[in-house]
Amino acid sequence: MTHPISLGPSILTADFLNLGQQIKAIESAGVDYVHLDIMDGRFVPNISFGMPIVNAVNKATSLPLDVHLMIEAPEDFVGAFVEAGADTVTVQVETSVHTHRLITTIREMGAQAGIALCPGTPVAAIEELVPFVDQILVMSVNPGFGGQSFIPTMLDKIRRIRALIDERRPMCRLQVDGGIKPGNIGRAVEAGAESFVVGSSVFDGTANIMVNVQQLREAAANSRV
Repeated sequence: MTHPISLGPSILTADFLNLGQQIKAIESAGVDYVHLDIMDGRFVPNISFGMPIVNAVNKATSLPLDVHLMIEAPEDFVGAFVEAGADTVTVQVETSVHTHRLITTIREMGAQAGIALCPGTPVAAIEELVPFVDQILVMSVNPGFGGQSFIPTMLDKIRRIRALIDERRPMCRLQVDGGIKPGNIGRAVEAGAESFVVGSSVFDGTANIMVNVQQLREAAANSRV
């Protein structure tokens, strides 16, 4: 089964001094969603932003907001992020003991629920959760900072999760985040991924955001030729 490819720029690497303009630029480039990385300085060694930025981005765009919580105790905050405008809330499987309950809570609040796993976390950690989620996020770098290089061994993890999704919940999206560029997106597509978080490959400090998005789409499409 072939799944449509979707791209979601992460504003973590955007120019925050001109964030509104950057959002308009990715809208014009035809991206599918906006990705927001929430970091608390505890689960990951970095601090990003919180609900006010999500709320501001929600007011600036009609694109879906894909919020990734890289924080401890996510159950204390999911409601606030949904209220701020998150259409999808993804939590790390490593951060919650009662992950199924948390996923159920997110969906009851009216948002889609995703589960993410770090590079060193085995696929078995999410296996029992596959039937209940709308999105599975494979981190192809160690979370915390933008601009890192894709870890090639994550391709095998993508393949194994693709098989689980096809077997247990075909409507679930398989998302990849970390080091995605035109030179490797095709391999991730071939492995079974369909949704890609892209940061520095889109917000690279140039004005060619539209060109950057186009190159990613062409590279993804060429892998299916």
